[in-house]
Amino acid sequence: MTDVAAARSILETLVGFDTTSSRSNIDLIDWVEAYLAQHGVAATRVLGEGGKKANLFATVGPMVEGGVILSGHSDVVPVEGQDWSSDPWTVREADGKLFGRGTCDMKGFIALALAYVPRFLGGSKPVHLAISYDEEVGCKGAPAMIERMAATIPAPRLAVVGEPSSMKIITGHKGSATFEVSVRGHEAHSSLVNHGISANMVAVRLMSELLEIARGLEETADPYNGFDPPQATLTIGKMAGGTANNILAGHASFLFDLRCPPAIDPEAVIAPFRDSCAAMDSEMKARFPDASVSFEQRSSIPPMVAHGSEDAVAFVRTLTGENAPPSQVAYAAEGGQFQQAGFPTVICGPGSIEQAHQPDEWIAISQFEEGARFMERLAEALA
Repeated sequence: MTDVAAARSILETLVGFDTTSSRSNIDLIDWVEAYLAQHGVAATRVLGEGGKKANLFATVGPMVEGGVILSGHSDVVPVEGQDWSSDPWTVREADGKLFGRGTCDMKGFIALALAYVPRFLGGSKPVHLAISYDEEVGCKGAPAMIERMAATIPAPRLAVVGEPSSMKIITGHKGSATFEVSVRGHEAHSSLVNHGISANMVAVRLMSELLEIARGLEETADPYNGFDPPQATLTIGKMAGGTANNILAGHASFLFDLRCPPAIDPEAVIAPFRDSCAAMDSEMKARFPDASVSFEQRSSIPPMVAHGSEDAVAFVRTLTGENAPPSQVAYAAEGGQFQQAGFPTVICGPGSIEQAHQPDEWIAISQFEEGARFMERLAEALA
């Protein structure tokens, strides 16, 4: 079996595990751990809270400095509510593409890295495999794994996060933070507005303030910072509230995210809104002590910056053959977390982010093969 065929077989196995972020990824981790053990490679698990999810990292080759981290996340986004034309958990080939949830984002990269384990074993420098959980819900799993890696593996030369980049080199991504606002009103008949507080009406006022913040971010953006779009973006992703049209709503909530280029401080952006929530909470409690506004930060992902990645870029260019200037992306990833731990980091992986998260998610076979050539050249470079 060729390395590409082996990678294709591994991809089919990985896609077969439903590792939607709301579910456990332990079955996939069990399989990967057993696969590595077959090749004499010991792996380390870093369990999540409750033990229902796990990160996994392993060193393939000698325990010496100067190796390369290959990192990918095991979780995928949901398929519910999407119009798939085939089983999302079975890889289907058609029109030069491999369809299935996670083929692009990012089980394709993981499959390729695992397929080349036998080649990496003979190297004079190691490959450190890193597989995380809960990337899709705020990069929550990787930090504990990265901390363990920083404390236990010999200093690597660089980390490659294999997010789909069409095998182009990315040296920067925005940071991301997610927040939840919960409003507790005081129910009453909708005709008696002075007898209660509608949580929905309060939520609308607060969301309106977020829209104004978003407009201000767009107006003051640096158009030459290399990001598309250039501004910090603030979007409301989910909202809920109310019981009936003739009841002043007792509860309302909404979720929003804030994505900032490295030059923008997210805490400074959100501080006025925090103050507004606190002021609204006091105002509501003055009328009805049971009413409230709560503001909670649910996740925080640091940005990745180009500074310090020059050697990493030069090395990865020898593997991809690319000479174009590195780019930056608006999405957030685990690159900033690896960078914070002191690892020079780039993003480079097969497939396009435009195919990620979609119904009938796919990766072009040509991209999968290009990813295989990357692994082949990496094995040769570390020999």
